[in-house]
Amino acid sequence: MTIISNASLKLFNTFGIAAKAQSYCDISSIEDLSTVLINNDKTPLFILGGGSNMLLTKDIEALVLHINLKGIEVLSETENSVIIKAMAGENWHNFVLWCLEHNFGGIENLSLIPGNIGTAPIQNIGAYGVELKDVFVSCEALKIDDQSVKIFSKSDCNFGYRESIFKQDLKGQYIITSVNIELTKSKHNLHTDYGVIKNELNANGITEPTIQDVSNAVIAIRQSKLPDPKEIGNSGSFFKNPIISAKAFIELERDFPDVPSYKISDEAIKIPAGWLIEKAGFKGKRFNDYGVHSKQALVLVNYGNASGKEIFELAQLIQKTVKRLFNITIETEVNII
Repeated sequence: MTIISNASLKLFNTFGIAAKAQSYCDISSIEDLSTVLINNDKTPLFILGGGSNMLLTKDIEALVLHINLKGIEVLSETENSVIIKAMAGENWHNFVLWCLEHNFGGIENLSLIPGNIGTAPIQNIGAYGVELKDVFVSCEALKIDDQSVKIFSKSDCNFGYRESIFKQDLKGQYIITSVNIELTKSKHNLHTDYGVIKNELNANGITEPTIQDVSNAVIAIRQSKLPDPKEIGNSGSFFKNPIISAKAFIELERDFPDVPSYKISDEAIKIPAGWLIEKAGFKGKRFNDYGVHSKQALVLVNYGNASGKEIFELAQLIQKTVKRLFNITIETEVNII
C-alpha cells in the first residue's frame, strides 16, 4: 500500500480528463482501507471507484482512495435462486458476464453499464426496465469516521430513480466494500418489453430468448449508440430522464405531438432526455474538442483534450435550452466534481 503524491487521474476517469490528485492510494484489501482511514483521519478524502459516473472539473485537493477490492462468491442457493457476494472493485459488466456463464438471471438487461460493483448501489444503476434494486439484497459498508462496519438492507438504501441514501442523507459518510444480490437459477423472468430489445431479438430470429440472448441484444444496442470510453472519453448517459406530471405532459404533447413517453403512474410520465436534447438541436454538435455524441444525445464526449469545465459548461447550456424550449428541468446523472 503506497500513497503517491501529485498523481494523474486521467486513466481513472472514463471522460479521460487530465486532472490530478493531491495524493492517491490503491486499496486492495479492507485492512488497507481501515489503516488508511485511521492514519489519515484529518485528511480530506475522495473515494474513487470505476471513474465512470463523474466529471472532473478541477484537480482533487484530497487523498484519493481507489477502491480496488476483488472477489465474487456464492453465499447461498436454493433450487431456483442464488445469493452472490461481489466485492466493490469488481467491474460491473465483467460481473454480469460471470453471472451469465453460471446461468444466473436478473441483471442481463444491465449488461455493458460502465463502472464497478461498489458504486452500483449509490446510483441504483438501471437500464431497459431493470434496476439494481430489483435484485439487491444488501451491501456492506465501512463508516469513514470510525471504521465501523454496517450492513445496509434494501429498505435501508432508500432506492429511487438513480438515487439512494448514499447520494442523499449518507453522502460521503460510508465506503461500500461489497454487495449481495439475489438472482434466479431457473424460470428466469425476462424483461424484453422495450421495443429496441424486441427489435434486436427479432432481427436475429430469436423468438424464445435466453438470458444470454437478452444480454447480447442489450450489448448490441448499447454499442450501436454509446461510444467506447477507451476510444472517445465519455461517462455514458449524462442526464436523467425527467419525470413530469400528467397535466404537464398534456401541454407538452399539444405542442410536440411526436414526444415519446413512458407512463410511471396516473400522475407521472417519464420523458426521454435524449429526445429533448436532440429536439433542442444539440445531437452531434461539436465544440472544439468536446460535444454531444452523434448517435446518442444523452452522451457528452471528450474528443481528446477537453477540460471538465468545458464539458460542464456545455451541460449547463443544454439544461438551460431544454428548460426554455420545453419548460422541463433535466438533471445530471453524472456527478460533477
